[in-house]
Amino acid sequence: MMKIFKFGGASIKDSQALNNIVETILSKEKDLWIVVSAIGKTTNSLEKLLNSWYNYESDKYINLEAVINFHKQYIKESFKENSENVEKLIEPIYISLEKLISQKPEKDYDILYDELVSYGELMSSLIFSEYLKIKGINNTLLDARELIITDSNHRDAKVSWLESQNKIEKIDKKSGEIFVTQGFIGADVNNITTTLGREGSDYTASALAYLLNAESVTIWKDVPGIMNADPSYFDFAEKLKELSYNEAIELAFYGAKVIHPKTIKPIENKNIPLYVKSFVNPENEGTVIKKLNYKLNLIPVFILKQNQILISISPKDFSFIVEENMSKIFGLFAKYKTKLNISQNTAVSFSASIDDNNRNLKKLIKELQEDFFVKYNSGLELITIRYYTEESIDKMLKARKILMEQRSRKTARFLVKMF
Repeated sequence: MMKIFKFGGASIKDSQALNNIVETILSKEKDLWIVVSAIGKTTNSLEKLLNSWYNYESDKYINLEAVINFHKQYIKESFKENSENVEKLIEPIYISLEKLISQKPEKDYDILYDELVSYGELMSSLIFSEYLKIKGINNTLLDARELIITDSNHRDAKVSWLESQNKIEKIDKKSGEIFVTQGFIGADVNNITTTLGREGSDYTASALAYLLNAESVTIWKDVPGIMNADPSYFDFAEKLKELSYNEAIELAFYGAKVIHPKTIKPIENKNIPLYVKSFVNPENEGTVIKKLNYKLNLIPVFILKQNQILISISPKDFSFIVEENMSKIFGLFAKYKTKLNISQNTAVSFSASIDDNNRNLKKLIKELQEDFFVKYNSGLELITIRYYTEESIDKMLKARKILMEQRSRKTARFLVKMF
């Protein structure tokens, strides 16, 4: 049966990393679909390019040159004497990207985002496919925009499963074959490029597993598996050996960064296990997410979301926060595609925490202010603890002031400000 491997930007961040995964992970694989993210921090660089183009800033060509030069150097270091052939293959992508930003950015920002940022995956997948070939691993490069058909909700598109299934079934799939494609991107029925949400390559791997009835999905990371805390922030982080589908969904929903929130449901529907493993130590066990017929006794799991804004809203007419006001408030958050990370209301006010990276924030607040008094605080942190103990709460709340608190039987959440 077919397996799905997904490699993120960190796993192919430089020529040494690329060679490592080919030599230690892929050299003996067959019957495999490989999903590739943009290399390293390319998505960030393309977002910078997009903003300079969209805002008519003078440095857009400097930003374009930085993206192209990074990939040229990457190819030179990876392919050495074979680099010229790969440069010829990737040159049309460079030209297409330059042509795009030479036009006036007259479309909606989110449409332009998907069109431009998708170039990261188009470049990385071509490079990855060609590198496999020079290492003697035959493969077929496929365009994900011809496989993953979505709706037109740009930057957070939903997969159209029937249309995607029809596309997948038309591919000539032979036993033992290896396919390479892009994560993160798809296209709507009008062939307009869409993206599946930031870090959406996990979702691509899951969607392909569902469509192909795959044996398994493996997401290769720079950590040993799914940890009970982010090791870059917490020195007490421990690996979780296994999780149920439902628990993985809960962790992703609350903001755990290891898995994209939409990843789990497609594979759960077909009972396909998902492995999270380290590309640094691929022989190690990692974490498996699968159907479990027994109850797990999990240690506390800590999820930290930084850069939070607390918005507090109260009616100007001093009325209560009832259904009519709540409907208006939620309608505006939906209009400006603003996700509420935690919220609560009293009789006369509504408060919610959102990520401080929303380009629509000023528009949202301005429209809210037509009917409501609006106050906000920035520079906050949202801490979620699954399977909390009082000891674990005390550990996390040291030197922090609580602005909002919620507890249920399994989960405690705190919006806090550092002293």
